[in-house]
Amino acid sequence: MSAEGQTSEPSVSQNDDLSSTIPAAAGPEPAPTAKRTPAESNNQQRKRGRGDSKKVRRENYNKRQSHGNSMPVRQLPRERNEEEENGEAKERQPKRKVACMVGYCGTGYHGMQINPPQKTIEGDIFNAFVKAGAISEDNSNDPKKSAFMRAARTDKGVHAAGNVISLKLIIEDPDIVEKVNSFLPDQIRLWGYSRTTKGFECRKHCDSRIYEYLIPSYSFLPPKPGSALAKQIDVMADKYPGVTRDDPEGARFWADVSHQVKFAGINEDEIRAAYAEALEEQALNQKSPRDEGSLKTFLNLSDDQFRKFKQIRAIENAARRAYRISAERLDLVREAMKKYEGPHNFHNFTIGKDFNDPSSRRYMKSLVASDPKIIEGTEWISIKIHGQSFMLHQIRKMIGMAAQVVRTGAPLDRINEAFNRRKVNIPKAPALGLLLERPVYTNFNERLKSFGRDAVSFDAYNDKMEEFKMKYIYDKIYAEEAKENIFYGFFGFIDNFKGDVHLFDYLTAKGFPGDDDFVPITDAVLKEMDEEDMEELEGDNEG
Repeated sequence: MSAEGQTSEPSVSQNDDLSSTIPAAAGPEPAPTAKRTPAESNNQQRKRGRGDSKKVRRENYNKRQSHGNSMPVRQLPRERNEEEENGEAKERQPKRKVACMVGYCGTGYHGMQINPPQKTIEGDIFNAFVKAGAISEDNSNDPKKSAFMRAARTDKGVHAAGNVISLKLIIEDPDIVEKVNSFLPDQIRLWGYSRTTKGFECRKHCDSRIYEYLIPSYSFLPPKPGSALAKQIDVMADKYPGVTRDDPEGARFWADVSHQVKFAGINEDEIRAAYAEALEEQALNQKSPRDEGSLKTFLNLSDDQFRKFKQIRAIENAARRAYRISAERLDLVREAMKKYEGPHNFHNFTIGKDFNDPSSRRYMKSLVASDPKIIEGTEWISIKIHGQSFMLHQIRKMIGMAAQVVRTGAPLDRINEAFNRRKVNIPKAPALGLLLERPVYTNFNERLKSFGRDAVSFDAYNDKMEEFKMKYIYDKIYAEEAKENIFYGFFGFIDNFKGDVHLFDYLTAKGFPGDDDFVPITDAVLKEMDEEDMEELEGDNEG
């Protein structure tokens, strides 16, 4: 009896003496059974052979032809490959359905899913399986031949401490895990594998997925006074009093920064006026010079003005790194995250989905924000998101929305309002902080117990995974943020956006637009259906 409760017929090797499987002489007469007509017998044989492979159907045919005869009959010829013609045939090894537990750093990869000619995580893993002999050469040209599938597809640059791939592998070699890892770069690891049932599909049988998002605590500070968003918040607060929260902590932060700038002998208003036109052009056309020389030319500043501009940025960056979130603000962050728990319509938290699309409804089990942790001078918060499944960009938009309502003083219930029919633009937070923690298989593991199989679980690899996360994921996230100021770049861009001033009204006292208000959702700065997103929509969801 096989693992799925089905009997299997004895196979016949090409080197076996087929005559030994045929009775030498007729034995005792079998008990009489009800006879079928020739037509009924043929129908029964056809039904029995429909799901069989070509090889099995040939062997079954030969057995039926020889049954009851004392002499072997002529066997149907088997197709021979090139190696067999040259006398170099390789022994065919059995393949087993397994769940492979993997981890990876997504930096430098075009996402998880195989997408020729792009460099992807799956592409490297599949090639390592082939080189290690876990996938035969006959199946090396197409992952579908091995029933290759992933539990959760991660976007470009997104990491995973744990992800699951299900497929059929040759696992006779006891050192197969070490051999596969020898053909992988250090930033991709095969933690191990578990035997499963033949019908196991790692995506379909996954109960839920746990993601982690790392974000600097300064991301929850209010927009800089004088920025476009800060001005809009003030205007709407005067027009609709009593709606938004006061933020004395944020006011003190920016007052202290302003004091430091003045102490350095810099008139910030003068410098800001000098590059205001360039900033507006940047917001409208998404131009963002990377090198210092191009930035100076772009801002149209003199040497002295550009020197002072860099001093202002250095003071602000140092202040953000030194910022430590208060208990009150951290409570707001946690309360905002709790708004996502339970079943909701997340059509505004992805792309290409309508409110009436049933697939827009997703169930979030829990969202938990950790206590802050200081890494190389910057304070970070870890947010664990546990949900049944996720759509493209959903987590990044959830984080983006929660951070914006905290930092702008908008009512936290604006998150609940985003689950309604009205279509709004929610910017997605940087991919840098996102990683897949692990898929969960609680229900399927109960089934595996009845077959005497090990659970599909990462528990046995926790220590290795934590070490891997610190070295190849967390350190890369911290280093890239320290070098590039990724999170400030994201929030600063939103704060200084000077396109449609009503695009972010939902972050002010005014709130979401009414039915008679028209807010364009295709502004160049937030047009989300770009080429990369279109490629991702052709694949599957985020998990």
